[in-house]
Amino acid sequence: MDFKDLTREERKEALAGLGEKSFREKQIFSWICKGASSFSEMTDLSAALREKLASAYSFEKARVEQRQKSSDGTEKYLIAFPDGQYAEAVFMKYSYGNSLCISTQVGCNMRCSFCASGIDGKVRDLKAWEILEEYLLCRKTSGQEINHIVLMGMGEPFDNYKNVSEFLRQIHSPEGIGLSYRNITLSTCGLVPYIERFTEDFPQVNLAISLHSAVQSEREKLMPVAKAYPLERLIPACKAHAEKTGRRITFEYALIKDKNDSNKNAEEIAALLRGINCHVNLIPLNPVTESGMQTVTRGFAHGFAEKLESLGIPCTVRRQLGADIDAACGQLRKKHIKA
Repeated sequence: MDFKDLTREERKEALAGLGEKSFREKQIFSWICKGASSFSEMTDLSAALREKLASAYSFEKARVEQRQKSSDGTEKYLIAFPDGQYAEAVFMKYSYGNSLCISTQVGCNMRCSFCASGIDGKVRDLKAWEILEEYLLCRKTSGQEINHIVLMGMGEPFDNYKNVSEFLRQIHSPEGIGLSYRNITLSTCGLVPYIERFTEDFPQVNLAISLHSAVQSEREKLMPVAKAYPLERLIPACKAHAEKTGRRITFEYALIKDKNDSNKNAEEIAALLRGINCHVNLIPLNPVTESGMQTVTRGFAHGFAEKLESLGIPCTVRRQLGADIDAACGQLRKKHIKA
């Protein structure tokens, strides 16, 4: 078994089984967060303990398989895991600091019609240490600090709740990275029971909801998960989350030409979200060949934003980054595995 597969509490128990004190886990965890590649690098552990650990456990590492660099400073990484699977991460520069978009699964089961990540379904969940490794590898490879994390890459985070929760606790821990929960955003397709659980478990982590339509029948066409968790359940859960945590929810809305981009669509969004402490993030669609869907111009997107603002809904158009590389989520992995 890989030692990193264990939760931090399980590692303490494992160390106790080797006759060691629990504080050794803090030392090992610190080395993991420094990017150590083996037990032998953990020089503040005795040689005897390092040998015991190496005999009892493996210590696998992921690697950067491919790195794409955009002219605007965005970098996209294809991360290779020990079992030969791949996921993606994207490093982005903003005025408020550097942000990393990370994946939580290899592939995705949600199968949203406009997204490349779910075309072939979910292969497997990423383990907590693999999600953390995305951060560590991208920080090391880019040579820059990462101030913010968004869980908006491949996969549905709430479909991998256990590992995502462990990752959040690990990256927040002052014994490791110490990243503030307020600097982390998790995006979900709207798995209502997990929104309610997340409200209790991580009230300081920002929540983003993939909306994409304010009409139930149309949302079902774009997002099959909407059949299981309709708007009549999703919106009350979002409102309860905002009220209980005191934090604003972001609703993500991919603008798709002739699908969800009319003035009537803007009015429907406003009617649905009115009264919720929220913000709409408009995203001109990153076209995916297999979907056949088309994007809108950025000028059109700004006009749509003005319409929403006039209806009382705070709104911005997401800055376009990485346009000259494989920008859409899942594209780089799909291209690589077909090569």
